[in-house]
Amino acid sequence: MTRLRFPALSALVLGASLSFQSFGAHAQNAAAVTAPIQALNQALDAIQQPNSGSFAVRTSKLAPVVDQSYDLESVLRSSVGASRYAQLSADDKQKLMAAFREYTVARYLSSFKPGSGAKFILSPEISPYSIASEQKVTTHIGSDENPQGTEIDYVMRQENGSWKIVDVLLEGHISQVVVQRSDFGPTLAASDVNGLITVLNKKVKTFSED
Repeated sequence: MTRLRFPALSALVLGASLSFQSFGAHAQNAAAVTAPIQALNQALDAIQQPNSGSFAVRTSKLAPVVDQSYDLESVLRSSVGASRYAQLSADDKQKLMAAFREYTVARYLSSFKPGSGAKFILSPEISPYSIASEQKVTTHIGSDENPQGTEIDYVMRQENGSWKIVDVLLEGHISQVVVQRSDFGPTLAASDVNGLITVLNKKVKTFSED
């Protein structure tokens, strides 16, 4: 019987150790990337419960989670267009961000009304997106009858050590940022930033009255 010599045994042990370290690092990274989405899904589940409160109460519950889960400035910049956004004054950016934040939260509240009964299935796997610094995470939003439901892919980017949502893909390819750019563009072309703020505020009011 051939005995395994010590150098070979050391190499096998070292290789196994490196493999486990690599797996552990990947698992930790995946958990960090998916954590904001997990928090968002939990918050969406909470606001759709039958006794989750009025629109204002539900807003107060969801808004802080949206702030933590999203890089809202990045989403807004991409939705407006980087060059156009850069031309806005600091005051206009601040006012537009406030309106866009309310709009983002209100849209979620409108989609997940009390009693909606949506089920969230978060994939623990992450995969590279368009550039190396971005990762994609899949959530299925369904029901008891159809758990798989609709596929939502979140595009994640790390900023200052924290992973944030920078885009949402419907069915794997319909970019929310691109859709919003198409929606916002005509308004910005026809009026100044205050026109877009007015439109966003009207949408929030409509969502609150649904």
